[in-house]
Amino acid sequence: MPSKSSGYRDPVTLSPIRKVHIVLAGILFIFNSAFGSSLPSGAHDAIADYFHISRTDTKMVLLNSLYLIGFAIGPLIFGPLSEHVGRKPVLVGTFSGYLIFTLACALAPNFPALLVFRLLAGVNAASPNAVLGGLYADILDDPHTRGIAMALFMVVTAFGPQLAPLVSGFISVVSWRWAFWVGLAAGGVGFPFILFIPETYVPVLKKRYARKMGRLGDEVNRTDECVNGPERGHDTDGILSIFTRPFKMIVREPILLFASLFMGFTYALFYLYFQAYPLIFQDLYGLSTGMAGLAFLPISVGALVSFSLFLLYGSWHSKAVEQGKEWAMQEEYRRLPLAALGAPLLPIALFWLGWTSKASIHPAVPIMSGFFFGIGYILIFMAMINYLTDAYKQYSASAQAAASTLRSCFAVCLPLATNSLYGNLGINWASSLLAFVAILLAVIPFVFIRYGQWIRSHSPFSQRVMKGQLAGDSPAEGEPVL
Repeated sequence: MPSKSSGYRDPVTLSPIRKVHIVLAGILFIFNSAFGSSLPSGAHDAIADYFHISRTDTKMVLLNSLYLIGFAIGPLIFGPLSEHVGRKPVLVGTFSGYLIFTLACALAPNFPALLVFRLLAGVNAASPNAVLGGLYADILDDPHTRGIAMALFMVVTAFGPQLAPLVSGFISVVSWRWAFWVGLAAGGVGFPFILFIPETYVPVLKKRYARKMGRLGDEVNRTDECVNGPERGHDTDGILSIFTRPFKMIVREPILLFASLFMGFTYALFYLYFQAYPLIFQDLYGLSTGMAGLAFLPISVGALVSFSLFLLYGSWHSKAVEQGKEWAMQEEYRRLPLAALGAPLLPIALFWLGWTSKASIHPAVPIMSGFFFGIGYILIFMAMINYLTDAYKQYSASAQAAASTLRSCFAVCLPLATNSLYGNLGINWASSLLAFVAILLAVIPFVFIRYGQWIRSHSPFSQRVMKGQLAGDSPAEGEPVL
């Protein structure tokens, strides 16, 4: 409830039901965002035939890649913007944009128009990747509870892209347009939840209260200082600083850069599967489009297992903190051991997929490699995204925006090389080459565990966060309580 001194309600004090509503709204948005990313995959052949394009033409990959280019652009706009105008206007506006351009995809008169609408849909669908970390941090001050919310967020990001090809694969026999009508219907279910969330970003709440009370002079200036002033760790006042911060962070923060590279490659592998699985299970094994979509189910099962592992480790870590164990007090041990567990599973899954995909071996065998990929993929993301949020505190939205943009760039580029990669090297060695790269990147969480605190202590943005903690400062009013 509002205090006499502030005049607004601290979002951390919202009722449990209201917090559940906000978390659920975010999850529904990210589900639709992820669902839309691979929606054309199951309708690939139907779209190609309708527009008289060769099914093997590289331009067909653009249906997903342009959406992911939107994922690269959107966070750079909406992450910082949510720190300027608030969470709710950004989320409501972008969800509306996503619905509008999904509708436009269903009505697209030609292939170029369809590609443009996919790009614009992706730009709008990208906002939860940058905003939800800050949104959840606004209302959840307990790291364990916040970690569970972010873990659910990551599990949903795995389910959406896998469910979409399955749905569109079966419904595209009626018309490829129905794939997008289904996407629009799914978005329509989630939109009311987003529409009625409250604003949670404290600087915006302060500014609104000042306007309501007619005290726009010195009060607004003080409010602006809460958003951009030196005591909040921001470089300068003004919107330019807000929108350039992700670029500064990706260059000046090694933790952010290498975490983003690791997540970027993992994310790109996930979307490469949407191009590689048809080559394996349709071309090699002769499965139908709908049946080939079922090959993604073990990845979903793996995602559920990874969520269970996250909960078990979180409970164990919390008990260690209560017992005052020294290792548990280190920031790196709160999340990164999960990434260290998931990292080796990626090359295992890739080697398994590459060397069991043979006509003489039942397709169920290579399909089961997805179980290990699903565990590794989600463990890495749950650990790394939560680690960035924990490490960068008030800069978390900008850090997530930078990370989301970089990994989306990976996800755009790598799938474009799928046909040439698998065509030239074959299924065996193409998958093995990717596995070797995964082995190299797998050292990153181990290096962070060993040297992460030292690296953060020598990085400019991290230093400001750590100095605030060492000084015993309470969380900055208007910044997420992390």
